[in-house]
Amino acid sequence: MPRNKYPQETIQKILDVSMGLFMEKGFEQTTVLDIVAGLGGMTRGAFYHHFKSKEDVLNALLERHFGDEAVFEEAAAADVENGLQRVRLAMKLALRRNVANEQSSALISLYAPLMSTPRFLAEKLKEDLASAKFFEPMIAEGMADGSIRKGNPKLLSELLMVLVNFWMMPTLFPVDDGAQMYEKAKMIAEIFESLGFDVLDEEMWEQYESVVDTLGMGD
Repeated sequence: MPRNKYPQETIQKILDVSMGLFMEKGFEQTTVLDIVAGLGGMTRGAFYHHFKSKEDVLNALLERHFGDEAVFEEAAAADVENGLQRVRLAMKLALRRNVANEQSSALISLYAPLMSTPRFLAEKLKEDLASAKFFEPMIAEGMADGSIRKGNPKLLSELLMVLVNFWMMPTLFPVDDGAQMYEKAKMIAEIFESLGFDVLDEEMWEQYESVVDTLGMGD
């Protein structure tokens, strides 16, 4: 196969076409041949030169939409009162990005059923540990200024990611309805309040309602 002079453009085109097909047909119903057919003459070999499977494409899409550090950089640079406010801001920005963008919302819906598979579960854990590393210095700031009770910032940031991003995932821990989702969220809030880390405020509860609706769990 001739060397591609513009590999990033090719990758971008594959991602864009795949995203359109995933949203139109659904992830399970979309095949690699469907993706290749929408690439304007690109061969199946060109696809496999960049991706091993459509699952790899979905992971790349998730990385593109959720793996950037922009929300953490914005929160880190923000003029806020204390470390707790900085953590809250980072979480609000992340939630807003996830529910306000049509493609991000679609990716959440596509990704959720796949979370029960070991491969996607491992990828999710990897992403969440990366996010925990960004929250760690913010939590440390809060402990230093007194807005968060003193403790271990690393462990607290990891616990935050595990409870918020794993225990709240219905495909991993099934719930009966939206009301049970809210009950779990309240329990998480109580756990962190008991640790001196009052992370959820009224605005975040409102954003959480949008997440529940995105997952199709609203009452």
